[in-house]
Amino acid sequence: MKTKPATKLILLPFMLSVLSAPAFADITVYAAASLTDALTEVAKRFEQEQAIPVKLSFASSSALAKQIEQNAPADIFVSADVKWVDYLDNKGKIDHDSRVDLLGNELVLIAPAGKPFPVRMAKDFDLASAFSGVLCTGVTESVPVGVYAKEALTKLGWWNGVKDRIVGSEDVRAALNLVGRKECDAGIVYETDARQNKQVEIIDRFPADSHSPIVYPFVLVNQASEAKAFLRFVQSQPALTSFSRYGFKPLR
Repeated sequence: MKTKPATKLILLPFMLSVLSAPAFADITVYAAASLTDALTEVAKRFEQEQAIPVKLSFASSSALAKQIEQNAPADIFVSADVKWVDYLDNKGKIDHDSRVDLLGNELVLIAPAGKPFPVRMAKDFDLASAFSGVLCTGVTESVPVGVYAKEALTKLGWWNGVKDRIVGSEDVRAALNLVGRKECDAGIVYETDARQNKQVEIIDRFPADSHSPIVYPFVLVNQASEAKAFLRFVQSQPALTSFSRYGFKPLR
């Protein structure tokens, strides 16, 4: 009978220590679809090292920015261009001072595997006659890869010849998959995405000066300490090594 009070005295400190243990909130990251493989790997490493769960949501930068504008519960936004970060900045939806332009990429012309066609990245080349069917990329008015594609096609003098044969997809992965399934005879995507799909092959890379620099800004949507920790982590050497392995070009 006298052992019960002693038992309570032993259990109470233990229960208090459990209740007072820090509980980390999930980090929700909204990121460009082209980062799907690389950022998933980086997030898993962060979870293992920091024991903080990371929820990843991938889509086109334009779609994600519109969701954040409507107060979607994102902690970090990663865009495939500066335009949509600037858009949210002007709306007062992000932490301006936290922005880090972290990664670069290249724009490539692709075809279904086994169905390449000759091309020369020059104004006197007739791209429209080089392939039949349609060309897939992102929506050229809003999805970053599509915007870059239109810039490059215009700079090379190819836009008017192919504009009526362009299929604008919701994001770069959708365009990539359409080419891989041979539903499009050509495509314009990022090099990092083309490298992840064995059903397509890279025909050539667009000259860097044919389009705006491809830049991936990482930015905080709120000031949560967990989100700050993840933003620091993606800038670490292990994270940058992972990004590089997928073909991204660290800018820092």
